[in-house]
Amino acid sequence: MPIVKITGQGLAAIGLSVALLWGCLIGEWVITRDANRERTRVVRELEQMRLERQASPVSAPVLHRVLRAPVTLG
Repeated sequence: MPIVKITGQGLAAIGLSVALLWGCLIGEWVITRDANRERTRVVRELEQMRLERQASPVSAPVLHRVLRAPVTLG
């Protein structure tokens, strides 16, 4: 003779809780996977930008003279 019985509502609540837990775990896994992919993409883009920047030589800076109007006091 059972001392405690699980009602239909209790069993449904347990099932819903388990489903929500699995949903959260799978959602976390998907978010982590996407974040890792995005991080990998950004690192590759930064590396590509660094390589492109090194490939093009930079010319020597040109000094420009600034012409100023004479200041008159008075």
